[in-house]
Amino acid sequence: MSSEPSLVLEPMVRRLSYWSKLNADDRGAILDLPHRAKLLERHGYIVREGEKVSQSCVLLSGYAIRQKIVAGGARQIVAVHMKGDLVDLQNSFLGTADHSVQVLTDSQIAYIPAEALKKLAFDRPTVGMALWLDTLVDASVFREWIANVGRRDAHTRIAHLLCEFALRLKVAGLGEATEYELPMTQEQIADCTGLTPVHVNRTLKALEVEKLIERRSGRSVTIGDWRKLAAAGDFDSTYLHLHENEGALTVRTPGVRRPGRA
Repeated sequence: MSSEPSLVLEPMVRRLSYWSKLNADDRGAILDLPHRAKLLERHGYIVREGEKVSQSCVLLSGYAIRQKIVAGGARQIVAVHMKGDLVDLQNSFLGTADHSVQVLTDSQIAYIPAEALKKLAFDRPTVGMALWLDTLVDASVFREWIANVGRRDAHTRIAHLLCEFALRLKVAGLGEATEYELPMTQEQIADCTGLTPVHVNRTLKALEVEKLIERRSGRSVTIGDWRKLAAAGDFDSTYLHLHENEGALTVRTPGVRRPGRA
């Protein structure tokens, strides 16, 4: 039998390598983590709010969302995840899921026992630091999304979200900074931004009229003028904590804030 390690968790290695300089032994230890790969169909749940959780999950392909359902049944999407993301690290370490995680598309995932991750983090401090940094960046994105929903108007919220996806998809190797496929429907964008699907549709059309974006098909987005779209979205990429030499930042707007629209 081959002694070569499984490469199933390679997307996780690439993700954590972005935050810390991992050596060959660190990478090997991640690849050797016990895991169970599974294909989840579109809209399937990785975990539901209230469940007891003893494992984390790495997204190997596809897209997933974190969401909260309020008493009236309305949904707020609080994060969108893509290939390589550790989408359930918080729930698995806390023991009980305080929110649900659901896949948007058919997705390949790998479940990893939480205890194995904890042991790896303590045994290999560089990996532990990478896991810590990953959760800190998640928290940074959460803060920006709170500001986006709470203090920006619809036009600014949508423009901001489009800019964020442009950079994140570029870094993940899933699109270009100026052209990509949105992983969400307009209803799901509405749940990200606290708007109605009708309002989202009108705002996207307005951005097209302003020639800030072009949509050649249902979910395709082409950004005509990155700096103008970033200005319209009050977008500054600092909260994503991308590397200064990151290629996606070649289109970044200068870090000058502008007031949101009234």
